[in-house]
Amino acid sequence: MAFQGKKLINDPNDVVTEFIEGLVETYPGLQFLDGFPEVKVVLRADVSSSTYDKVAIISGGGSGHEPAHAGFVGEGMLTAAICGDVFASPPVDSILAGIRAVTGPMGCLLIVKNYTGDRLNFGLAAEQAKSEGYKVETVIVGDDCALPPPRGIAGRRGLAGTILVHKVAGAAAAAGLSLAEVAAEAKCASEMVGTMGVALSVCTLPGQVTSDRLGPGKMELGLGIHGEPGAALADIQPVDVVVSHVLNQILSPETNYVPITRGNRVVLMINGLGATPVMELMIASGKAVPKLQLEHGLAVDRVYTGSFMTSLDMAGFSISIMKADETILQRLDAATKAPSWPVGVDGNHPPAKIPVPVPPSLSRKSDESFSRPPQLNQQGQILEAAIEAAANAVINIRDILNEWDGKVGDGDCGSTMYRGASAILEDLKNYPLNDAAETVNEIGSSIRRVMGGTSGSLYNIFCKAAYAQLTASSQSVVTAKQWAEAFEASIAAVSKYGGASAGYRTLLDALIPASSMLQERLNAGDVPYTAFFVSSEAAVAGAESTKDMQAQAGRSTYVSGEMLVPDPGAMAAAAWYRAAALAVKDKYGASS
Repeated sequence: MAFQGKKLINDPNDVVTEFIEGLVETYPGLQFLDGFPEVKVVLRADVSSSTYDKVAIISGGGSGHEPAHAGFVGEGMLTAAICGDVFASPPVDSILAGIRAVTGPMGCLLIVKNYTGDRLNFGLAAEQAKSEGYKVETVIVGDDCALPPPRGIAGRRGLAGTILVHKVAGAAAAAGLSLAEVAAEAKCASEMVGTMGVALSVCTLPGQVTSDRLGPGKMELGLGIHGEPGAALADIQPVDVVVSHVLNQILSPETNYVPITRGNRVVLMINGLGATPVMELMIASGKAVPKLQLEHGLAVDRVYTGSFMTSLDMAGFSISIMKADETILQRLDAATKAPSWPVGVDGNHPPAKIPVPVPPSLSRKSDESFSRPPQLNQQGQILEAAIEAAANAVINIRDILNEWDGKVGDGDCGSTMYRGASAILEDLKNYPLNDAAETVNEIGSSIRRVMGGTSGSLYNIFCKAAYAQLTASSQSVVTAKQWAEAFEASIAAVSKYGGASAGYRTLLDALIPASSMLQERLNAGDVPYTAFFVSSEAAVAGAESTKDMQAQAGRSTYVSGEMLVPDPGAMAAAAWYRAAALAVKDKYGASS
């Protein structure tokens, strides 16, 4: 079922001129000819036909492919871009205006994508310009590898590989080469590149309805950049499979689209078609490079990933592969001020990954210090019991935590805490339990490995702060007072970095009362396990009091009205703290 496409535009008839106005306001190196709406030409602000002493590089075509072509106007690339209406070839008079505006005595090169309208209109403009005394050469780019050759008189379509030709020609012109030499390099580059596209959706023209031609769960292989049907319709596949298919098609020895064979050097372009997230484009790049290297035996010298030649809001990408040599690489790496050419992609690649740095403390300590000791001392036994009880308590309340969180947050608090608790139980057998500080540090490492989101970060901070406090003492056995000080330091760190404090409806509403009560009872002379147990009651009471609080931190702040349920983070903290206190009380009771 077709429906009206949503666009942030004014009059659909004005989208191209308003795009150009915004473009030149954004980039001070660009101007446009004052001939709207018939003449829509973007040109370098530093170039005038009367003074320009290099070959002018001119390209263009229908609009809707932004940033192509106007986004590639700049020193070292295009001198001017001729913009047609959306998906419509620019008129001859507009092309002529662009030629007259920027072409000096060195002449101009027209780079034209292989579509009938573009070939005809640019060809007519070229002949008229020649009759006016301008030196003009033309290079037609047809890099499409989707349709089986031959294609009659139409030939292969011009696609995103044209951008690489623009760059080669622009760099050659900037180097001062003659028109014949620039045209020769551009023609050679155009014959070395192949492109194929894959779409998950069709595009929507301004003011038009959105077609549902593809339907759910389908993708189209080998479509053009104007939304025209592709070579085949298929079920959506993982990007690994899609990339393999496209590379095989471009590099097929049977069709011989491009003169690329094993052992050659190539550059790769992954081009978004308008609505594809950068994440997905980068995934495609990451999969394409090793396939080119290992399956096709090619050396990948450069990778360009982004949206270069789009099809309005189409979801999908195209892959372009160009055979490279030192001259091609020199042209691609040459400096340019074109605003849409990617930066930071020139030069040779260092190794893609390097080892993760190890904290200095870890490099100085032996492996034995981070493994379970053969025999646990009393502190180790109590610590093990407390950790095991605390983790199990969190695991047992996963569902109720998720239920509460579903009413005030994103519904995953229980699942997040469950992952952390499960990792702690799994790693418990390897903790250096006779060393309390290192055990706390290892708990933080377990949490960091599996717990995402805010909760994981806060508990990791909690453990790191406690570790720092505990290691400040040189005593092998940690006293109750030192535990209380470490607990207080952890709460302070969580408050500092998380931004919350008492009354904000967070885990601190359980931990702050517990810390205060623990300090109070220890100062009053209670035995440590009793003080711990009494403080756990304060933790539970504090957590339950969050039912009546208005959230001031976390996702709950976005929920209006009364909460009616306690804060799940506070209840989780109270649960593990209470369980640990009970376990310590039982251990001390059994040993006394």
